[in-house]
Amino acid sequence: MSSPVLSRAGMHVLVLFSGLAALSWQIIWQIKSSLALGVSAFGTALTLAVTMGGMCLGALLMGHILRKQTVRNPVRIYGALEAAIGLAGFLLAPAFKLVEQFDVNVYQTSPASAPVIHILGIALALGVPTLGMGATLPVFGLMARQFQTPLSTLYGLNTLGAASGALLAAFVLIPLAGLTHASWAIAAINFAVALVAFSLTGGTAVAAHTEDTSSTAPVPASFILTVCITGFATFLLEVAWFRSLTAAFRSTTDAFAIMLAALLIALGLGARCTAFFKKAGAPLGLITGWAGILVLLATPLIERFDLHTYEALPAHPLLPVFKWFYMTLVAIGPPMFLLGVALPWILDEQKSTRNWGRLYALNSLFSVFGSLTAAWIFLPTIGFARTAWVAGGLVVLSGLALAPRPKKTALAGFGLAALALAIVFESGVGTTRTQGLGHSTQRLAQKILETYEGPEATLSAVEYSNGVRALIIDGFLATQQSADVTKSAEHYMPWMGHLPMLLHPNPQTALVICFGTGQTANAVRRENPAALDIVDINPRVFQLAPHFTTNENVLGDERVSHIVMDGRAYMRRTGKTYDVITLEPMPPSFAGVNALYSKEFYELARSKLGPEGVIAQWLPLHLVAMPYSAGVARTFQSVFPNAILWIDTVSKTGILVGSKNDSRILDADWPGFSRTGIRRDLTEQDVRKAVLLNADGLRRFGDLGKVITDNNQLLAYGNAVHQMNRSLLLQDENFAVLNRLSPPPASAQPE
Repeated sequence: MSSPVLSRAGMHVLVLFSGLAALSWQIIWQIKSSLALGVSAFGTALTLAVTMGGMCLGALLMGHILRKQTVRNPVRIYGALEAAIGLAGFLLAPAFKLVEQFDVNVYQTSPASAPVIHILGIALALGVPTLGMGATLPVFGLMARQFQTPLSTLYGLNTLGAASGALLAAFVLIPLAGLTHASWAIAAINFAVALVAFSLTGGTAVAAHTEDTSSTAPVPASFILTVCITGFATFLLEVAWFRSLTAAFRSTTDAFAIMLAALLIALGLGARCTAFFKKAGAPLGLITGWAGILVLLATPLIERFDLHTYEALPAHPLLPVFKWFYMTLVAIGPPMFLLGVALPWILDEQKSTRNWGRLYALNSLFSVFGSLTAAWIFLPTIGFARTAWVAGGLVVLSGLALAPRPKKTALAGFGLAALALAIVFESGVGTTRTQGLGHSTQRLAQKILETYEGPEATLSAVEYSNGVRALIIDGFLATQQSADVTKSAEHYMPWMGHLPMLLHPNPQTALVICFGTGQTANAVRRENPAALDIVDINPRVFQLAPHFTTNENVLGDERVSHIVMDGRAYMRRTGKTYDVITLEPMPPSFAGVNALYSKEFYELARSKLGPEGVIAQWLPLHLVAMPYSAGVARTFQSVFPNAILWIDTVSKTGILVGSKNDSRILDADWPGFSRTGIRRDLTEQDVRKAVLLNADGLRRFGDLGKVITDNNQLLAYGNAVHQMNRSLLLQDENFAVLNRLSPPPASAQPE
């Protein structure tokens, strides 16, 4: 009995779902690699390079292997590749655990060789699935020939599936199931595609040959140039435009998912419409050239997104997300739609698996170059807007190389006009203004003291007309310095340092994670430890420190060492233990910050504390909805049962403080107040009064939330991120619950 026949429509569905799974995997990989190696620009670039490099190698190898083969059912080869990708997904957790262990061992024995070990570790963890994903492209070519459909159609459907995967992973799988079960679900999609591919025959077509009489002709140099330039420019634009859009939308996983989905939808539709353009007789050179022109015209609009995206109080928490998606798709959609035509068009022109593999590999390779040069060369030297101009200009030149001779002059003229408009309408980001969403000082005139765009983030030190100085990171007002700190919103920052030092009987060594403007680190230094280590992921915050006088040149103290590294990765790698650890990262719902609020992080921190060690953690009640602030409290107390919640008397910001010594009542006495001659703006009575919840009250509050883990990513995905858009109400909602749980008179509410 013969197997059921796979229809063309059925094949299209399989290709769509495999694209969905592929992009979902890439999101999982990025999270896993950041947990194993730390959140860093280097780690992100490494994961991207390994991913794209593996796909490049997979396409080359499969194109070479199949070059002289007669394949009767390429769909089954495709199914085998999908099964291999799914199987690799089940091995993801132990693979990255091994990478993490290698990382620790290398840093403790031979730190200089760490980058090499990182590359090898990620390559081993992701080698099989990335090779499998790349190898599907030449197989797509055979499937397209067998089913008499353009390869560009399959490429476009696969890309549209990838766009769906970005949204599915960020908005459904990870929020509802966590990383482990999300991985299982994605693997199940791979296995389902494989099962269908194995159980069905490839249709009535005869054997599909990979070579025919026209396949030996060399690929034209203009095609090769276009494939390289479009790959390079696409990722150049992704880095440049996404940096600007992040400043407008916030640096959250939601924002990244919708930006990526919008880009992939446009590219996928472009690929899907390639056959239509060919049928209509539109020259590829004109299509590509106009893609570059639209890139230049779109950039001034993208520069100004931050001026139009702020929602003071949205009707629904998800409303800004839909608005961001719509705005992104409208702005980047047209140029990316046209840019997405080039590679599929050229692939359609080829007749051999070898050429398909080589061209796809070249496009992938130059995509990596585009991403790396954007982050490490173009952004630091010319900024994101001019980086986009470079990308647009290169695409226009690529179009000119392909365009019919009579059209070249007009195309060049339009390109120059578009570049002139981009220059004239540049918004002055980094020179006359900073980007940002909802700054409290947004409407005040500002003077940019220093700004930097780089692989880690865009940072600016600015001074407003009211004298306030601020540190802005990727559009978010991370911290500020007012003329009178005792009456300002940043009043809690010094107390992030004072509190844990005051609760320790004899603090000699301290660790501050996240430097900001240095006010917390300086407060720790004032309490006179013998040694203070400061860790921050971004080297530029240390360079901007002189613009903020409230840190009193803490970095110049001989007792102080500063380290550029992800804080969690540093604690895992170091052999030191500390009497005090204090940290104030970016908002909990920002991408990557869940790792500094998870149970695994607190367990690591506890292992790095001495017997009487004390830890302090920022709890921004104005940025986290009540169930999630309760979740932070519950997670913190699950590792540090002896904990309290302290509320700053001025800013009403929460600070969780916990002790490794579970036998003492943490806030019964404050031994640090016996140390005299130290400048503090609150008395011991003021500090005691500001303890809102003792250990029992904090436990009751924690019962209202769930434990946050690396697996559930509770703060980074789902409702916790959406609720940030209701920041005007969050603090009131939190205090409505906290005040009911506060047990007077031992822990009275602050005035």
